[in-house]
Amino acid sequence: MEKQQTDPMATVEGLSGKASAALGRRVFMRYIGATAAAGVALSACHSELVDPTATGSARPGDAIDLGDIGSKDVNVLNYAYALEQLEAAFYTQAVMTPYSGITDAERQILTDIRDHEIVHRDLFKAALASAAIPGLTPDFSSINFNSRASVLGTARVFENIGVSAYNGAGQYIRTPDYLVLAGKIVSVEARHASIIATLLEPMSALFAGDQVVFPASGLEEIRNPEEVLAIVRPYVKEFLNGRNGRR
Repeated sequence: MEKQQTDPMATVEGLSGKASAALGRRVFMRYIGATAAAGVALSACHSELVDPTATGSARPGDAIDLGDIGSKDVNVLNYAYALEQLEAAFYTQAVMTPYSGITDAERQILTDIRDHEIVHRDLFKAALASAAIPGLTPDFSSINFNSRASVLGTARVFENIGVSAYNGAGQYIRTPDYLVLAGKIVSVEARHASIIATLLEPMSALFAGDQVVFPASGLEEIRNPEEVLAIVRPYVKEFLNGRNGRR
């Protein structure tokens, strides 16, 4: 992408001009366009998928400080990038080592979700460029990938965390393009949560019952960054640290 003074991405708060210049505009705009109609057209981005087994450069035990999540966009994006790394790695493993008795439909659903999460992960990595946190090392030792209940139960946890994390952090995003992007991603994450809930308990209140979509607000759960990071820390070998926004 050629850097221009009028480039709106060059003004992303917290990202240097160099980092912004490195943003894959084509990927970013393509993603937005692909999800504009229904939020489910992520397959249009499959040509952007990278090696699903790609890993990062962080070392187990390292502390990854995301800073004050609300202080600037780069921190919010890195927060989302960390979560998307976790989800992409989980579904990659689930598809590579399918649980006993998996059906063709379940395999396809998990594969589709894996591809979505890889697109999300790679999109944030491209957007952040040199400002991105290192690649994380997942710790899935508590998950039995041979067990349907364990895999789908964990998938449900991850998807619900993802939705609540975007709901909680969206307020901190200053750049309109990124806010639009986050809104579209969370709509996809909510679809993931719904289909996983349906696989676990078909025709139940898990799909959109009162414990999922709160009647008083019409919204799903909202978690602040510290709540989210406390839940996901056991699944990452690095120590993820971040503070609630203080805008």
